[in-house]
Amino acid sequence: MPVDAGHPAVPRWADYSRGATPELSLGIYTRFEAIESEWRGFEQIAEGTPFQTYEWLKTWHRHIGERNGVVPAIVVARYADGATAFIAPFAVEPRRWARRLCWLGQELCDYNAPFLARDFSQRVRSARFLALWREVLLRLRSEPELRHDWIEFEKMPQTIGGQNNPFVALDVIANANSAHIAQLNGDWETFYRAKRSSATRRHDRAKRKRMAEYGEISFRTVAEPDDLRDTLEILWEQKKRIFARKGIGDIFARPGYREFFADFASNPNSRHLAHVSRVDVGPACAAANFAILFGDCYYHVLASYCDGRLTRHGPGMLHLRELLAHALKIGMQRFDFTVGDEQYKLEWTDIRLPLYDYSTAATWRGWPASVASIAQRHAKRFIKQTPVLWHLVCRMRSALGPFLYPQSAQRAGRNGAGS
Repeated sequence: MPVDAGHPAVPRWADYSRGATPELSLGIYTRFEAIESEWRGFEQIAEGTPFQTYEWLKTWHRHIGERNGVVPAIVVARYADGATAFIAPFAVEPRRWARRLCWLGQELCDYNAPFLARDFSQRVRSARFLALWREVLLRLRSEPELRHDWIEFEKMPQTIGGQNNPFVALDVIANANSAHIAQLNGDWETFYRAKRSSATRRHDRAKRKRMAEYGEISFRTVAEPDDLRDTLEILWEQKKRIFARKGIGDIFARPGYREFFADFASNPNSRHLAHVSRVDVGPACAAANFAILFGDCYYHVLASYCDGRLTRHGPGMLHLRELLAHALKIGMQRFDFTVGDEQYKLEWTDIRLPLYDYSTAATWRGWPASVASIAQRHAKRFIKQTPVLWHLVCRMRSALGPFLYPQSAQRAGRNGAGS
């Protein structure tokens, strides 16, 4: 039976597991169109993240996945009455020596997780889910285009909405980072006073006053096509210079990355989920951001700020305060700073969300890649959780940045706003 059939590819789960989970059936799809209607409808009522929405991943696949030979493997589980239990969008990616099973769009998703029916954890316990997972793997291996040599999942959140993430029941390891979320309540002034001391607020006002000496300060949401394109270009260029100073390569130089974000922010099917904004100081863009609005949460995905004399007055932090105020104004209940343990996030947030990774070999060809992945993740977590080592690594990277990325570093020194 074709894997893209419009009905469940596994007619009844009991046929395969002898009643271990009799209420579930499975479908596996390699084409977005085959599951579009159910996926779009389910994401409106299920618990999940915006990084597994149909539009986010379809856009990613159009600009990045297809050019890299990625094959979607979208797994759908359904209850006996036909209602969707979960949608888990996976992918099989060709690598140099082996084929990897991962989450679809994994590297550009801050969270990788399924969409879950709101009653999933009540109806499907961990042991039953693990049995289901074994059957999913058997089905994937039975299809030639979905066969894989190792599994590598990353950035899986401990919880999805109000439920435990069933994939954390696998033999996972802690990710090097956590995610951090602020619960929003009241108006901006109330929230601001609760989070920042009077001395800090006074310092913020002093910095804003000094920044205003360079020109009028304005915060605005960007929506017009030309303005949107220009703002995203500024964000990418500012981000590239920030990366160069830290000794990090420019991810937006990779094929399809800029096109992906620009398409998602401007496409009529997805632009209602995107929020692009900027802070201008006089004629210069001092800071910019790209975020996702999903449910009652503001997901802060990308942020940048300028170089030059304005930098010392904190344009990035000023922009963050404007974004928090904006999220409160439009009725958001949460502000998700997403992945990373930077100190400024800890100052604003009250929820820490642990993230987990998982890797295992499926064939002998995948064993070296899986072992290397696990070792690398353990080493990265050890370094990031050891302040002395992490500080040393950051200093070394920053020192090497001008040599590794000389053009970006030189441009950073010349083209800063207000320089």
